[in-house]
Amino acid sequence: MPFLFLFKKGIIMDKSKRINKNKVISFIPKLILVVVLLLIINLKLTQTQVYGALELGLIYSILALGIFISLRILDIPDLTVDGSFTLGVAVSVIFAYNGHPFIGIVAAIAAGAISGIVTGALQTKLNVQPILAGIITLTALYSINLHIMDGNPNISLWKKETIFTYFQGKLPEGVPYKIIVAAGILLIAVVFIYWFLNTQLGMAIRATGDNEYMVRASSINSDRMKIIGFAIANGFVALSGGVIAQYQSYGDANGGTGMLVAGAASIIIGEVFFGKHTIVSCILSSVVGAIAYRFILSFAISIGMEAMDFKLFSAIIVALAICVPTIKKMATRTYRRMKDKGGNASA
Repeated sequence: MPFLFLFKKGIIMDKSKRINKNKVISFIPKLILVVVLLLIINLKLTQTQVYGALELGLIYSILALGIFISLRILDIPDLTVDGSFTLGVAVSVIFAYNGHPFIGIVAAIAAGAISGIVTGALQTKLNVQPILAGIITLTALYSINLHIMDGNPNISLWKKETIFTYFQGKLPEGVPYKIIVAAGILLIAVVFIYWFLNTQLGMAIRATGDNEYMVRASSINSDRMKIIGFAIANGFVALSGGVIAQYQSYGDANGGTGMLVAGAASIIIGEVFFGKHTIVSCILSSVVGAIAYRFILSFAISIGMEAMDFKLFSAIIVALAICVPTIKKMATRTYRRMKDKGGNASA
């Protein structure tokens, strides 16, 4: 009996050591990213650049939350994102230009949700492949966005009231009003998405992404869940586009190019810190990843990178972000092989 007890105790201790070592290995990429971000902030960025990166990071966090719903919850890459982001820009800038900035934000959300419904209907009702459905909606939105902007590729909001200028007049002078407004909108979005995903409808959408066949066996309309999921996802994306248009005081018909890649990279970067185990960790991954991504891009600008190399730098960042999970697995496997070789040599 004592021998059996010691044997079991040794197995438990060995497992705990293995778990601790795996935690140490998984902690290394997080530590590296934190050190890099701190060096970027302290050495290369001025206070204005830090504020700018934080403001953009907060706004693009809403974009990342929308992509999180389609990419992680529904497990479907939605190419509508590039078009629905610009749709939010177009709707928001037109309403703001005519003196209704707050209505523009609400209308942008509604327009984005409609575009998501179209993509979802193409997939579920007409049996169009997911990627092709996104391309069809994206292509249609290009013309629709130009029609909304009355054929103008750019519309300026110079000397027009926006949600940012409105709160600038309400808040004390010297207060970083842009950060406060962006953080307030993001907070509302985070609270809503956390609440919704824990409702019965939200859990049904989550179950649809996990196992569609089981959901259908439970008499839940999986097609309807997908359409609702796409509507909410693109509503968030359009909200981000609407806010960014009023933040920059202009709307660009080509402003949505590359938003899907940037949002996906933000999520992946954030997952290095928080993982994707719970809804809270996934939401935090989207927010922190988007902010970190903006700081990295600000660093590229601060070191004098030319405009023609900016897309290349963004592509490299995205590739590295996507490769992080694979690098972690390779590091774990290498460590185990070295440990096995060392054990065999000692034997």
